[in-house]
Amino acid sequence: MRNHHPHRSVHGGRHELGQNFLIHRSTIRGIVDLVAATRGPILEVGAGDGALTIPLARLGRDLTAIDVDEHRVQALRRRLPRVCVQQADALQHPLDHPVVVGNVPFHLTTPILRRMLSRRGWHHAILLTQWEVARKRAGVGGGTMMSAQAAPWFEFALHSRVPAQHFRPMPSVDGGILRVTRRGAPLVDPRERAAYERFVRDVFTGTGSGLAALVQRSGGVTRAQARAVIGELGLADHRLPRDLAPEHWAALWRATASRATASRSAARR
Repeated sequence: MRNHHPHRSVHGGRHELGQNFLIHRSTIRGIVDLVAATRGPILEVGAGDGALTIPLARLGRDLTAIDVDEHRVQALRRRLPRVCVQQADALQHPLDHPVVVGNVPFHLTTPILRRMLSRRGWHHAILLTQWEVARKRAGVGGGTMMSAQAAPWFEFALHSRVPAQHFRPMPSVDGGILRVTRRGAPLVDPRERAAYERFVRDVFTGTGSGLAALVQRSGGVTRAQARAVIGELGLADHRLPRDLAPEHWAALWRATASRATASRSAARR
């Protein structure tokens, strides 16, 4: 049986862990400045060698840093004895800090984001992700189904592009800084979240020519009702799901849900 190398993580090497360490000082400073504009304890995911952890610790706030690599965790504990450094997986560790920050392993960007958007307990997230993921989540060039499903509860903002050469080892794609903020007043009642998400999914994946046809099939309303809703919102029928703003999605949901309920009540009389 081959012995495990004492300096190699049991979870694999750097590439197996998806670690691309940020080395660009200006980018590091920009991320820390975004965190400094928030309040409350901080959770850093994917701490690595501490490129972000060290300047974050200088903010003087309660800071927990996690990484899956036990050797880097031990080294960071020695370097930052006042910081709570834990060996943990970002896909399993509780997201119970108001602020979450991290250089997210690129191959785990989407599952980590999905998990975050389904959890309570945090209010601000500043994440360095794959550029395309950051751009799509922020709605640049058109919204995605995932962003539309989360939009009533979260706001997404794209801050800057981070060239691949600002990482070591250098990844094959650029990174992007994405800020996610939980809305203080949700656009849709949280109790309706599951039904709302199904509605958005059905609109995005539905077939039909024009927005009215998509809304009719997804919202359980008649074509006339769908056209009336779209007209009330000032939307053109040729608009695509990716063109709709968060306020449009919330209004479409409220209008179609109320009309569908009224129609069902009338049918039972």
